[in-house]
Amino acid sequence: EFSSSLAGIMLLEVVLVLGTLLVYFLFCKKKEETLPFKDGWWGEGQKPVTQEDTSVRPFKVETTEEELSDLFRRLDQARFTEPLENSCFHYGTNSVHLRKVVSYWKNQFNWKKQIEVLNKYPQFKTKIQGIDIHFVHVKPPRLPDGQVAKPLLMVHGWPGSFYEFYKIIPLLTDPASHGLGDEHIFEVICPSIPGYGFSEAPHKKDFNSVSAASVFYELMLRLGFNEFYTQGGDWGWLICTNLAQIAPNHVKGLHLNMASVSKLGLTHLLSILLGRYFPGLFGFQAEDVRRMFPFLKKGLYRILSESGYAHIQATKPDTVGCGLNDSPVGLAAYILEKFSSWTDMEFQNLEDGGLERKFSLDDLLTNVMIYWVSGCIVSSMRFYKENMQKGIGTQKHEKLTVQVPTGIASFPNEILHTPQAWAKKKYTNIVSFHFMPRGGHFAAFEEPELLAKDILQFVGKVEKEQLWKKK
Repeated sequence: EFSSSLAGIMLLEVVLVLGTLLVYFLFCKKKEETLPFKDGWWGEGQKPVTQEDTSVRPFKVETTEEELSDLFRRLDQARFTEPLENSCFHYGTNSVHLRKVVSYWKNQFNWKKQIEVLNKYPQFKTKIQGIDIHFVHVKPPRLPDGQVAKPLLMVHGWPGSFYEFYKIIPLLTDPASHGLGDEHIFEVICPSIPGYGFSEAPHKKDFNSVSAASVFYELMLRLGFNEFYTQGGDWGWLICTNLAQIAPNHVKGLHLNMASVSKLGLTHLLSILLGRYFPGLFGFQAEDVRRMFPFLKKGLYRILSESGYAHIQATKPDTVGCGLNDSPVGLAAYILEKFSSWTDMEFQNLEDGGLERKFSLDDLLTNVMIYWVSGCIVSSMRFYKENMQKGIGTQKHEKLTVQVPTGIASFPNEILHTPQAWAKKKYTNIVSFHFMPRGGHFAAFEEPELLAKDILQFVGKVEKEQLWKKK
């Protein structure tokens, strides 16, 4: 009798342990998967005890004659260095071409006219966590009966700005007028990352991608959007990814035109070594192999040759930033080099860096001017230090997966290619992954129509699946 009661107690213990484990996996595991919202205070000095002013104020870009005369004086006094013969853009921005850009900037570029372009979409500012957040907010010009606009948060990166989205906005807010149908119509919100453009820079250390995601989450809730889509490349990729990790029940879908994976495991390493010879074994498609191999050339050497700026910005941003903030020509050289090589690595072989093959000088200089007039280059570069100083792969968000429905538009000239086989380890719910026919790092700026079509088909899939789930 004693042994049977002992067996009964043991069985009860086993059931209790299994039950506890089951409860843990059902309930606690879910909790583990979200990223904590970062409630920071980034304003000057101590956080005041009074409630934050949550009003949303209209904003317009403006300029003064003093600002312009100061700029022209600096452009006139620029000192140029002779480039090496036949060096094209291999040593960075070629100063022979830079002289031409500066000449255009002084004599033809019309900042006042570009300000009108910037102000054609409604812009606002609102205080969040102690700093002023600037954003563009565009509603659809027309909505068919019974249709609701879908809110879409679009986030830029470095050295870009909210202006990168100006050509894609009309394709998303008024797709029918651009031959893209009227099944899905968006209300687009493009904020400036704090420390970029017209968003106030954080006054305290440690403002990283999770901080930015928390601020933008608060912004969307403040604008009355409980459910929304997000889209990003460059830092926008990471900020939107973090936002999907913080608020998975509020982000309906995450669309990326860049998806980096910072946590590499054994299978990644094996696929780098053997993927070229056994692509099927690692889930690689022919296009993955074409874009990734030979890996020394298209992976390792490319990282080494293109990441010097990131090392500087992740360690001593303020030092080099001083020079760039003081010299418009230095600033243009630094920024335009990225618009050359990140649009197409082959552009380094051209005298003019291929800059005007994909962009107009007006568009490029408008982006440079946003950095110049706001004096934000240093604070924009600090974002690298805040995100990388603790080491790559060490932060909580890097260890967590993303469960939100994800769409990836993989552009052929992106600096580094991430195959779907790698991406799906991080993004566990990829509903669309497309190899884009052309285009590079600044997708919305360079190929707005291709990106808009990909966003539309992705949202279409997510919406269909949601209907299916509700049935």
